[in-house]
Amino acid sequence: MTSTYNELVKIDKTNRGLANISERSSWDQETMMPSGAANQRSEETAALQEVLHERRINPRIGELLEKAVAENIKEKAKLKIIKREYERYKLIPTDLATEIARVTSEANWIWVEARSEDNFSKFAPILKEVVNLKRQEAAALSNDGELYNALLSSYEWDLKSNDLEIKFNAMRKRLVSLRNKISGSSVPQVKLNFEFDEGKQMKVANLIAKKFQFDFHKGRIDKSVHPFSSGSGSDVRITTRTNVGDPFNCFYSTIHEIGHAMYEQNISEEYFLTALGNGVSLGIHESQSRIYENQIGRSKGFTSWLFNVMRQEFGDFGISDEDQFYRLVNRVSQSFIRTEADEVNYNLHIMLRFDLEKSIISGELEVDDLEEAWNQRFYQDFNVKVKKSSNGVLQDVHWSYGEFGYFPTYTLGNIYAGCLYEELRKSERNLDSELAIGNTASATQWLKNNVQVHGSLYEPEELIEKTCGKSPTEEPLLNYLEAKYKDLYNL
Repeated sequence: MTSTYNELVKIDKTNRGLANISERSSWDQETMMPSGAANQRSEETAALQEVLHERRINPRIGELLEKAVAENIKEKAKLKIIKREYERYKLIPTDLATEIARVTSEANWIWVEARSEDNFSKFAPILKEVVNLKRQEAAALSNDGELYNALLSSYEWDLKSNDLEIKFNAMRKRLVSLRNKISGSSVPQVKLNFEFDEGKQMKVANLIAKKFQFDFHKGRIDKSVHPFSSGSGSDVRITTRTNVGDPFNCFYSTIHEIGHAMYEQNISEEYFLTALGNGVSLGIHESQSRIYENQIGRSKGFTSWLFNVMRQEFGDFGISDEDQFYRLVNRVSQSFIRTEADEVNYNLHIMLRFDLEKSIISGELEVDDLEEAWNQRFYQDFNVKVKKSSNGVLQDVHWSYGEFGYFPTYTLGNIYAGCLYEELRKSERNLDSELAIGNTASATQWLKNNVQVHGSLYEPEELIEKTCGKSPTEEPLLNYLEAKYKDLYNL
């Protein structure tokens, strides 16, 4: 290693340490911060962002990048990422980055209150500020006038909305066709009618986390309005939420966030606080959360184990056996809430958000018209009328944080997960029998070895190709869904 390279990596390490502290402050805001501290926290967040952004655009980084020489594949990958981020940060004025941090911190707390009151008009004014700032950021980043693409690249480098539209349109046809077949099925729907103690739900959620190999010495689980994961390396934190009438909201939100957390916990320790020390993209990150939640967590094997755990914890809750429980967990219904949506409808929820936020960023749709646009589109896609904001436009936390461009990575993650699961099934022949006794080790170890340990060493599609032997497509995901639900609904 050269002295130039070492100096560059040292500066980068400090910047990443500060970024982690900022992220931990956001975790505190959503879990433990007293409500009266919201205004002060927004100013603190802005102050930290100002310092961090000035460090990120330090001209010394540019000078070192011109001179630094990579001696191996890991150093080359680090330099590529540092350069990419430096050039991106340079395009954003410090005062804009600072204001985005301040306003989105404030917006998050207002969103929490507006959601609890089912009052979009309370959230709309601050959301207008967020949208205006994100449009400015997109304009600063864009080199071709495509504002939304500039924001997409924050989450999945060089991802284009046109490419997503092609994938989404192809997926929509098969998903809607599958949903229509299911709606015509004579198989009776299974429903819950039981009150599940919320303390016991958290007890089961913690047991599930342990079964998925979550390291509680380096992580913790708390509750928040909207489940999320944050942190990296030896400090990874997740949240979940409980609903007395729906324990699956808690259990599968937990499994989803555990997927994110395990990615971060399992990255090679030599990468901690370096450019390789986080998940390579949101798409790959979501592939981990979605494969944990769905292909593993909703499998016949794992639900068999979960059914028996719930019987032990809650007693008779009205479900007769493991087969009926499996049908319950995988029931297809027109849910309002994205995080509770079944696998068939889930990606249609994402496509709705994708289209709306593209229109918001372009200026075709304004915030004042957003709730009406949401409700109309939801009725069009799901044939159900949204009657309250918390079931509609206020259900997700992402826009309060200015995370426009994030939503498509959920479906991209599903696509990646479909490819990975296809390969996992080939490799782990005894997967079903192991999951039936609550043993996820073979699945989680396979994902650790093939995906998680690498951090950001490989680009997203390169990582999938390396693991699966072919470029990622939506085919494995759609084939998996059609096979699974054909069996469930006797199609």
